[in-house]
Amino acid sequence: MQLAFVLYKYFPFGGLQRDFMRIALECQRRGHAIRVYAMIWEGEKPEGFEVLIAPVKALFNHTRNERFTAWVEADLAKRPVDRVIGFNKMPGLDVYYAADPCFEDKAQTLRNPVYRRWGRYKHFAEYERAVFDPRSNTEILMISEVQQPLFVKHYATPAERFHLLPPGIAQDRRAPPNAGEIRQAFRDEFELGSDELLVVQIGSGFKTKGVDRSLKAMASLPRELKRRTRLFVIGQDDPKPFQLQARALGVASQVEFLKGRSDIPRFLLGADLLIHPAYNENTGTVLLEALVAGLPVLVTDVCGYAHYIADADAGRVVSSPFEQSCLDRAFADMLADDVQRSRWARNALAYADTADLYSMPKRAADVILAERA
Repeated sequence: MQLAFVLYKYFPFGGLQRDFMRIALECQRRGHAIRVYAMIWEGEKPEGFEVLIAPVKALFNHTRNERFTAWVEADLAKRPVDRVIGFNKMPGLDVYYAADPCFEDKAQTLRNPVYRRWGRYKHFAEYERAVFDPRSNTEILMISEVQQPLFVKHYATPAERFHLLPPGIAQDRRAPPNAGEIRQAFRDEFELGSDELLVVQIGSGFKTKGVDRSLKAMASLPRELKRRTRLFVIGQDDPKPFQLQARALGVASQVEFLKGRSDIPRFLLGADLLIHPAYNENTGTVLLEALVAGLPVLVTDVCGYAHYIADADAGRVVSSPFEQSCLDRAFADMLADDVQRSRWARNALAYADTADLYSMPKRAADVILAERA
């Protein structure tokens, strides 16, 4: 088959983008031709992929999206394909990978009613309805159990169009036999003493991921514990507002911001704790990457994959409604208890050996390539 994959932006360190790449490569491995439409592409292009970058610009994102959609539709009309697979909500998809939460639910519960009069709302609501409306034929690849009822609530989407996928953690995230050696080399490189504790927060979009909450938790640590704790924040975003916050909280010397990078497994093996107090998160792939590396996790329960941390007994889950004081206490307790962290690490590795945390690309390809009635 000739397959067309559509996404607004590709860069190597985004969760949606990495999922797209693994699924597309799996389809290519099965002998199918891959064409990709995007507005922005950063990083290498896989051999055999036809990557088309749309020459569209606009002052507003929603206007740019509409121009991109029209450009893609025009090209597809000239060069038809067998399947169109989208990683952002838009009209004309045969298959949609649901990386984002329900827009309509957020618009109704988290926004002022005036918001629904704006052009931005109308655009995203229309594009979401194009996927989930009962009259649509789009098959939906779900990665978050908690989101499906919300889409059904707002659109009455038939149940048979949803396909719930297992997670798709890359095997290179698993702790290797020489994990101890990698950890020591990493800690030597970053000059981490034997009594120092390294906390990592990983993910693009610092505001949504709750970096402000992590900085407050750092500042709240007891003096002796704070003295020997460092925080690395890694991801694609502007760190300046958070650097200013760290300075105001008096923890700037212990916090380092790093751009997205390809050697994340080293950080997961070298750290003592992953913190992820997100405001909202459809899944949270990094939670499972930490789990299979044997790194304890502190996470908010709004993350779709937070239940895996609880199921594995591999850390602490902060319940809603969120209270900063609860995060602060859990953070201090986890850092202070070396024995408990070791137990959580062992639990995580044992869970990684038995749970299906890896087969998402294969299951997604099965749905994409299935015969249609």
